[in-house]
Order: sequence, then structure tokens, then C-alpha cells
Amino acid sequence: MFTGIIQGIGTVSIIEKKETINSISIDMGKRSNNLENGASVSIDGVCMTVVKKIGTIVTFDAIKETLERSTLGNLQAGDKVNLERALKIGDELGGHILSGHIMSTAWINNYEKIGEGVDLEISINNKLKPFIMEKGYIAIDGISLTIGEVHDDYFSIHLIPETLERTTIKSKIKGSKVNIEIDSMTQAVVATVSKMLKNQPRFEKR
Repeated sequence: MFTGIIQGIGTVSIIEKKETINSISIDMGKRSNNLENGASVSIDGVCMTVVKKIGTIVTFDAIKETLERSTLGNLQAGDKVNLERALKIGDELGGHILSGHIMSTAWINNYEKIGEGVDLEISINNKLKPFIMEKGYIAIDGISLTIGEVHDDYFSIHLIPETLERTTIKSKIKGSKVNIEIDSMTQAVVATVSKMLKNQPRFEKR
């Protein structure tokens, strides 16, 4: 499990494309300390398993589904990625509970600097629409954020300087693709309410 509080930025060093997987090697710097094979790391919001570590270079294997459902399939050597180590018992929960399972990708429709911060407009597809609500939680490339205004086909996010400084979102532009995950509590509430409404008896009008 993760919290959406980004702990550092890594640099993609090598991508080895194999028959059914991509092996993605990332220089995690000090975030690789005490990291063992089998450990979980959030890479731009995607839960990945460590398969090899040499110094600060950590390698992860991404299967076809992961590459197709997230932005990891578009990574190239030299790209920067958001990093978060898995939550440990006793750690401070500063963001919200995330699984690292990307629900969808979305496009940045607009990126506008407002004073020291940035306002983003992000597209909404039909899969995401039931979960997008004003002041609700969302993770964008693994970053825990609060939704601003919601419109028919996009929602807004207001970014403070601290978020811009600590994450890769400062490098995004209009047209950039991002990973989206809705927090598990929101998913559970929406699914429960939808099921209740679906099971309600319908009365015919006379």
C-alpha cells in the first residue's frame, strides 16, 4: 500500500524490451537504501516489484497489461519518475490509501501557471466519471491530490509550489499523459451506492 506522498524522483537508466515484458531499470538514489528483491515501489503511481538491484540502480519487470494500462509503456531512458516506497506499519499517513493499481490514463488539457502555483485541467473518460467529485481524493502519477472544480469532460487540480518542487508534475505540458488512481475508500463508496441503486425496486408509472 502507498500514500501518494512522493519520496523522491528517479531517473530511468535502461529499458530492455523482451518478448512479453519490459525490464525497466531506474536510478533511485538514496531511495534504494535497504531495498530488497520482492519489495514494492510505486513508479509514477504504478505498484512494481523489485527484481534486481545493483548499487542505486533498481530493476522492475513490467508485463504487457501494465504497459498498456499505464504510462510506463512510454518511458524512455533519461525520463524522470515519481518514487514512493511501500507503506510500513507505524509510518505517518500523510496522503490517502492507494494500491498502486492504475484505473486509467488521462490527458492534461491545460497547464497554466498561476502565481507560484499551477492549475491543471485533466480529461475525464467514462470509466473515471463516477469517481470524480469536487474535493474528492485522486492520485495523478502517484501524487496524492484533491480535486478542484469538476466539469462534464475535465476536472481541475490546483498545485502548490511544494508539490511542483518534489514531483515530476512540474515537467508536464498540455497534452501530457498521466496515470490516474482513485483512492480505495472512494471506489468502495461509489461501488456500494451504485449496487444499492441498481437493486432498488422500480415502480411503473400509472
